[in-house]
Amino acid sequence: MEQPKIEIPPFTSHQKFVIAILALLQFTVILDFIIMSPLGDILMKTLNMTTANFGFAVSAYAFSAGTSGLLAAGFADKFDRKKLLIFFYTGFIIGTIFCAFATNYWMLLGARIFTGLFGGVIGSVSLAIVTDLFVIHQRGRVMGFIQMAFATSQILGIPLGLYFANKWGWHSAFLMIAGVGVVILIAIITNMQAVNEHLKLQNDKNPFLHLWHTLSNKKYQVGFAAIAFLSVGGFMLQPFGSAFLINNIHIAQLQLPTVYFFTGLSVLFIMPLVGKLSDRVSKFRLFAAGSVISMVMIIFYTNLGPTPLWEIIVINMIMFMGIMSRMIPATTLNTGIPDMKDRGAYMAITSSLQQIAGGIAAVCAGYIVHQETKTSPLENYNILGYVIGVVVMLSIFFIWRVDRLVKPKDTNANDVVSAPVID
Repeated sequence: MEQPKIEIPPFTSHQKFVIAILALLQFTVILDFIIMSPLGDILMKTLNMTTANFGFAVSAYAFSAGTSGLLAAGFADKFDRKKLLIFFYTGFIIGTIFCAFATNYWMLLGARIFTGLFGGVIGSVSLAIVTDLFVIHQRGRVMGFIQMAFATSQILGIPLGLYFANKWGWHSAFLMIAGVGVVILIAIITNMQAVNEHLKLQNDKNPFLHLWHTLSNKKYQVGFAAIAFLSVGGFMLQPFGSAFLINNIHIAQLQLPTVYFFTGLSVLFIMPLVGKLSDRVSKFRLFAAGSVISMVMIIFYTNLGPTPLWEIIVINMIMFMGIMSRMIPATTLNTGIPDMKDRGAYMAITSSLQQIAGGIAAVCAGYIVHQETKTSPLENYNILGYVIGVVVMLSIFFIWRVDRLVKPKDTNANDVVSAPVID
C-alpha cells in the first residue's frame, strides 16, 4: 500500500530568523566547551596546572551543566521561553568573561562551573523553542542547520580561537566568544517573538511537582534512556582523540588542525542532507543506518596503527559523517515525545542527562584507556571501540522504542505550530 505523501510546510521569515539565531547561539556554546581542549597545553603551562587539574576544569563544565539542567527543569515551562533564553545566555556570556580573566587554576575552575550552570540549560531551551515553533516534519531540517554549529566550531571557531590565543594570549579566545555572544543576545532581545503558548496548558503550580511528574512519566523515561545512551559513545571517543592521533597514528601536532578542518567540513556537508532526508524518510531507519556506519568505522578506527595523513583524514570524515548523521533523526524523534505543557522540563532533563552521561562516559574511558608515559601509545583503545559499539547497539534499541511512541503523534494537534509566527 502506497504511503500518503508528507506535506512539509515552508519556513516563514521569522522561523528562518529563529533557525539562524539558534545556530549562531549553539556555535558559541559549543565553541566555549571544545576550545578548552586545543588551549590545554597553553593553560597548563600558564596557570601551572597538572593534567588532573585540567581534566577537572574540563569535566567541571559538564557536571555543573548537568546539575543546572535538572534544577531548571521544574521551572522550564513556567516562563516565556524567550525570557529564559535571554536569562541563561546572559549568564553564559558573563561566565565566559570570568574565564577570560582567570589568573590561576581555582579561578578558572570556578569560572567553568559558573559557565556550565548557565550554558547547560541553553540547549534544552533552544530545543523547546524548536519544538514549539516547528511541526515535526520541519524539525529535521531545523536540527540539520542548528547542529551545523558543531562543524562550524571545528572549521572556523577552533582555528580562530587559536589565532587569537597565539596573538593576544589565551584570554582573548574567551573574550572573542563573549563578544560574539553579546551581538547574538541583542538580536534575540530585539527581534525574537515571545514563545509562551505553553503557559496556557500548565496544571502543576509547584515547579518541583512539575519536575516529578515529568521524571515519573513512563513514556518520557524511554526518551531519557535513549538520549543518555546516545551521548555515551561520543563522550567516550572524544577525550583521547588527539592523543590517539599523535601517539598511535603518528600524526604530527601541527597536522591536527588539518584533520579537524576536513572532519568539520564533512560534517558541514552531511548535516543539511541528513536534515532534509529526516523530514522525508523514516527517521529511525536513517538513525539505524548512521549507527551501523559509525559503529563499523569506530571499531576499525580504534584498531589502527601508524597511518598516512590523507588516509586518516578520509577515515575520520566517513566516521564523523556516520556519528553526526545519527544525531539529527534521534534528536528530532526525541522532540516528538513530550506534550507541549512538559516540553521545557523534558528538554531540560534530557540536556542534563546528556551532560551527566557524557561526564560518566569520559571517566569510564579514562579507566579503560592506559598510557605508560606522555609519549607512549595509548593501550586498550581498541577495547574502547568495542565498548562504544555495544553502546551504539543499545541506542538503536532505545531510539526504536522512541520511534514507536512518536509515530501515533505525527498528526496530533499537539504537534502543530503553537506560537504566533508573523511572516
